[in-house]
This record gives sequence, C-alpha cells and structure tokens, in this order.
Amino acid sequence: MALTKPERRARIKKRIRKTITGSSETPRLSVFRSNKEIYAQLIDDVSGKTLASASSLGDKEAHKGSKIDQAGVVGKKLAAAAKIAGHESVVFDRNGYLYHGRVKSLAEAARENGLKF
Repeated sequence: MALTKPERRARIKKRIRKTITGSSETPRLSVFRSNKEIYAQLIDDVSGKTLASASSLGDKEAHKGSKIDQAGVVGKKLAAAAKIAGHESVVFDRNGYLYHGRVKSLAEAARENGLKF
C-alpha cells in the first residue's frame, strides 16, 4: 500500500534525524515550510534550546516576489541571526523535504551569507 505524503515525509524525517544532531558548537538548522510561509531555526539538541530563528511570517520584505525568493530572504535573516548568536557552522536538517525549490533557496542564501554546512 502506498504511503500518504505526510507518512512519507515522517519516514524520511526519522531516517535523517537518526544521524543528525545539533550541539552548542554546531547547531542543527531545521527548516519547516507551510503552504504560505517558511521557517528556519538553529537548535541545540543537547540542551533542547533554540539558539536563533527566522521566518517569513509578518515580514513585508520576504513577501515580495515568489516563495523561492521568500525563502532566500529567510536564509539571509537566519545567517545574520546566527552570526549575532555566535554560530558559524551548522548541520542542515531538511526535515523530510526534498533538497529542491524553497529548501534549496534557503540553504544557498544561508551559505552565501556566512553559514558553513
């Protein structure tokens, strides 16, 4: 029997999270995308805290252009927030999504603005 989309994503997410964990030195960059918005946060899994975050929610600059452009703006904002928090290298958690489109745009924008992963 075929899996539904959420079941498939949950299975991929579980497989990814077996190998990826964030620490205070190299936090996990987790991405969540809804139909309208995109969210990203740096997470220290050891202490269970969010170190920095950025989203397109309520950001007028992010809502200019397509959703792929929106993800790029969020990637820039997250890289700036990570620098302020003192983090330069991260591990990327695509959260069960394919590395394509909005997720790829966010990752590339974060890399261009100084995050290493």
